[in-house]
Amino acid sequence: MEVLVIANNKDNMLINDQIKAREVLVIGPNGEQVGVKSIEDAKTLANYASLDLVLISPNANPPVCKVMDYNKFRYEKQKKAKEALKKQKANMSELKEFRLSPVIDIGDFETKLRNATKYLQKGDKVKLTIRFKGRQMAHTELGKEVLLRFASKVENYAEVGEMPKLDGRTMTMMLLPKKEK
Repeated sequence: MEVLVIANNKDNMLINDQIKAREVLVIGPNGEQVGVKSIEDAKTLANYASLDLVLISPNANPPVCKVMDYNKFRYEKQKKAKEALKKQKANMSELKEFRLSPVIDIGDFETKLRNATKYLQKGDKVKLTIRFKGRQMAHTELGKEVLLRFASKVENYAEVGEMPKLDGRTMTMMLLPKKEK
């Protein structure tokens, strides 16, 4: 004979007829402690209040049950979880990287500027990178000018997190989204 075990979701609590304990410690709908009651008395008490008897702490001795509106409780719990997830996503800003050139054309510059502005408005960090090739290494100040010009164009949406710095053949600069006040 095979026994089929259905996975018990941690969020699902036992309610009303699902509770198998003989005696339970009952907590009223307003948080007051009613006392140790037989399961039938506890169910009757919950029925009388037009609420559910919910098993809060099954491992306690005796098990603890609360008289409450279970559907409202579940709804509030889901709402809190959704809100927490929203806050968590807000804290996780992404890092977007844009590669520029010291001799970038005005059209390319404007396009990258528009895209970077969109990401900064969403709250993402932007990393600007310029890679110098061959003789461009002799004129790194041109790359620095491009980065500073980019930063000045997005100053309404971003603040400079890291000034342009040269590392080998690469110059980088970080832009952080401005915090709303």
